[in-house]
Amino acid sequence: MTTELSSLEPPRAAPLPLGRAWLVLVVVVVAELMDLIDTSVANLAGPSIRADLGGGPMTLQWVLSAYTAAFALGLITSGRLGDLLGRRRLFLIGMAGFTAASLACGLAPSAGFLIAARVFQGLFGSVMIPQGMALVKIVFPPQHLRKALMPFGPIMGLATVAGPILAGWLLHLDLFGSQWRSIFLINVPFGLAAGALAWFVLPRHSGEDRRARLDLRGAGLLTAGSALLIVPLIQGRELGWPAWTYVMIAAGLAAFGLFVVSERRSSHPVITPSLFRKRSFLVGLLITGGFYAALSAFVLVVNLLLQSGLGWTPLQTGFALIPWAAGTAVATLVSGAVLAEKLGRANLFLGLAVAVAGLLGLWWSAAHWGEALTVWNLAPALFVTGAGSGLLFIPLFDFILGDANTEEVGTGAGLLNAAQQFAGALGVAALGTVFFARVGAPANPSYFAAAELVFAICAGIYFLVLLLVGLLPKHSQPAGH
Repeated sequence: MTTELSSLEPPRAAPLPLGRAWLVLVVVVVAELMDLIDTSVANLAGPSIRADLGGGPMTLQWVLSAYTAAFALGLITSGRLGDLLGRRRLFLIGMAGFTAASLACGLAPSAGFLIAARVFQGLFGSVMIPQGMALVKIVFPPQHLRKALMPFGPIMGLATVAGPILAGWLLHLDLFGSQWRSIFLINVPFGLAAGALAWFVLPRHSGEDRRARLDLRGAGLLTAGSALLIVPLIQGRELGWPAWTYVMIAAGLAAFGLFVVSERRSSHPVITPSLFRKRSFLVGLLITGGFYAALSAFVLVVNLLLQSGLGWTPLQTGFALIPWAAGTAVATLVSGAVLAEKLGRANLFLGLAVAVAGLLGLWWSAAHWGEALTVWNLAPALFVTGAGSGLLFIPLFDFILGDANTEEVGTGAGLLNAAQQFAGALGVAALGTVFFARVGAPANPSYFAAAELVFAICAGIYFLVLLLVGLLPKHSQPAGH
C-alpha cells in the first residue's frame, strides 16, 4: 500500500475549482489502483506465467521482484524530479509509460522480455504515484483536503480484497485465449482513459521548487547497491551460489557504505541527513523492512502452496484468499477510524501479535491437514493474518514520522515507501529462495514442508518487529506537525 505518501507536503499553489479538483482525485485513485492491483494479480498469476513461458523458480521470483525493486529505486528520486521537471509532466509520462509497459507485459514472447517490461512498469509507476499524491494535496482547498483523502483507505482496502478475485476471474475466463496476459492488458484501457482525463484536468503549475537539485552520485550508489543485492539473492540458489554471487553481495554492501559517505559530503543529499539522528525513523526503517519483507514472502508462498502444491486453479486460489484480503480491509478501516487514536502504540503491538498468531495458525493448518487442506479450514488463519497486518497499514508511518519536521517529512515518507517496496522485493528473493530450496527436486517436491518453514520464518520476523515497536513513541501525531 502507498497510503504513507499522503504525508508529503509539497509547496502550496492555488487550489483548483472544487469540481475539477475531484476529477484530479479520480485520476490519482485510478493510478493508485493500477499500481496496487498490478502487484497482487502478478502474485496470483505467477504459476501460470511460469507454466506458459517456461523457466525455473528464479523466473517467477524475477517477475515479482523486478516490478517492486524498480518501483522502490525510482521512488527515491521521483519526488525531487517532480520539483525540477513539473509534477503534471511527470505524472503524464509515468501514466503513459506504465500503460505502454503493461501492454508490453501482456504481449511478452518470453520470460526475459516480461521481466524487462516489469522493470519499466515499476520505474514508470514510481514516477507517477508520488506526483499524483502531491497534486491532490495542492488542488484541494485546505478545508476540503481531509474529505478528499478519506476515500483512500476504503478504496485501497477494497482493492486488496478485489485484486486476487479479479486475477483469478481473468485467468479463469481466458479471454480470447489470453491466459495470464489479460491481467496486464486490462491496464491499457484504464491507463488510456485516465491519461486522457489527466491531460485536461491536471494543473500546469503545482508549486514546484525549481531550486531543487538531484544528487546523481548518491542516487547512483543507492541504485547500484540495491541491484547488487537483489540479483545474487534471486539467482544464487538455482546457479549453485557461484563465487560471483558473493562478490556481488559484498560489492552491494560496499556501495551502501559509499552512499553514506557521499550523503555526508553532498550539498543536496538524496536523504535529509537529520532524519538519521531520529531514533524513531531509524527504528521505523527496520520495522518497515521486516514487516513488508515477511508480508510479500507470505503472499507468494500461499499462492505457490495452493496452486503448485494442491493443484488449485487461479480462480479457486483467488477465492481462497478472500478471508485474508477481507481481514486486511476490515482491520485497516477499524484501525484508521478508532483503534490507532485510542490505543496509540499498543495498536501496533496488537496488530503484530495478531499477525504472528495468524501465521502460526497457517503453519499448523498446513502441517495438520496436509493435502486434505480446504478453503474452510484455511480461512480462519488467513483472516487473522490479514487482520493483524491491516492494523498496521494506516498508523505505522505516523509513529515513524511523527517527530519529523515539514522539511524532513517528504523525504522520509518517500524513503519509507521505497523501503517498503524494496523490502518486498528482498522478501520475495530471499524467502522465495528458502521456499524453493526446501521444495527440493521436481520429482518429489515438498510444498507443504517448504510452506511451513516460510510461515514459521515470517512469524519469527513479525515477532522481532514487534519487539522493535517498543522503541517508537507511545503516541503518534500527523507527520510534519
